[in-house]
Amino acid sequence: MLSSRPNTGLPSSNEGDPLESGLGRTFSEPRSFAPGEQRARGPGEIEAHWPAAWTEIEAADFIRLHGAAPQPAARADSPKRALIVIPALNEADVIATVVEQILADEGLVDPLVVVADGGSTDGTRDIVAEIAARDPRVRLIANPGRLQSAGVNLAARMLTGDRPWLIRVDAHADYPKNYCSELIAEARRTGAHSVVVSMDTRGEAGFQRAVAAAQNSVLGTGGSAHRLATQGKWVDHGHHALFHAGSFDKVGGYDETFSHNEDAELDHRLSRAGGRIWLTDKVRIGYYPRSTAKALFRQYFNYGKGRARTALKHFTPLKLRQAAPLAIAPAVASLALAPVHWLFAVPALVWAAAALGVGLLLGLKKRDPAAMMMSGPAAMIMHLAWSAGFWAQVFAWRGAKADSVPGAAGVRTA
Repeated sequence: MLSSRPNTGLPSSNEGDPLESGLGRTFSEPRSFAPGEQRARGPGEIEAHWPAAWTEIEAADFIRLHGAAPQPAARADSPKRALIVIPALNEADVIATVVEQILADEGLVDPLVVVADGGSTDGTRDIVAEIAARDPRVRLIANPGRLQSAGVNLAARMLTGDRPWLIRVDAHADYPKNYCSELIAEARRTGAHSVVVSMDTRGEAGFQRAVAAAQNSVLGTGGSAHRLATQGKWVDHGHHALFHAGSFDKVGGYDETFSHNEDAELDHRLSRAGGRIWLTDKVRIGYYPRSTAKALFRQYFNYGKGRARTALKHFTPLKLRQAAPLAIAPAVASLALAPVHWLFAVPALVWAAAALGVGLLLGLKKRDPAAMMMSGPAAMIMHLAWSAGFWAQVFAWRGAKADSVPGAAGVRTA
């Protein structure tokens, strides 16, 4: 399905393909599907090697198929057929529920649900294999790349076939009834190359509820459309749900060197190639955030690094809501100079007071004591971690760039 290099323009047809635009742009995005291919790295990119499994694993070991293959749908229903990919790694507690939610969709036509497992050790593969043994609509494949992006790419490359729609389903979410068929209906109605969805963050324990309150507000997201939007509209990015399979192929799929922010990076390439992204208001998903401060910090640190990699790779300017948090890490670092002069403490104190104040208001609005006490601190963790991750990636890029210059590391050139 996926080619080693994207082709020219996005596909078009009368049914199933969203555009009749005649886009003639040549879009070139380096991909890593061809083992051993060498190329010069661009700004912001890092060296990454595709797992040896691509060249060493036997085809029979690459995919496990249980049960008979689904029969092709009738020609009239072909435009509604979809490949649904669930990237998974140690998801034994939730994988059966997610598969059940997706297959309960009454509007799906001949669905193929593929769980791309990145090497689970908790029984996830056994659970999926058992489901697949009794339901030919489900398959299990090994994902040697381990990352979600690699799993989706692999499934699309191997199994899309003549299915016009590719749907990504993440394991850690709740999905409404008829989720996938609603996405397909929206894509066909709007002519979008991609349909993205809004997220309702939900919490159970005290700190998780506080994180959810922050993430469902401007305090935690800066006004991100797929967090706060209440009506359908065209956007430049959103939580990934559905792609037209041909369009996904033409832009080269996900960049598998990205462990985070791979969705926004792909959306940038899709938009640059002339694709349109529709944020639907017909379905929303439920998302459960990290339940500890340490896990939340690590997640947002990686988010910041991913956003920096996207900006450095494509030299794209940041939006105001993305640029504002960049001041947080320097402000906190300046606290070390507070003994020299008290003014160095002002930026960090102003930020902390604002975050704690807004967090208190969020908690009062929700009448949740946990949110009142911890929404502000949770937001501060997200802000600081994102900012620190972004700057860490920028400095790493600068260091790598300096090391690539002859003599930059003190090596004599003459």
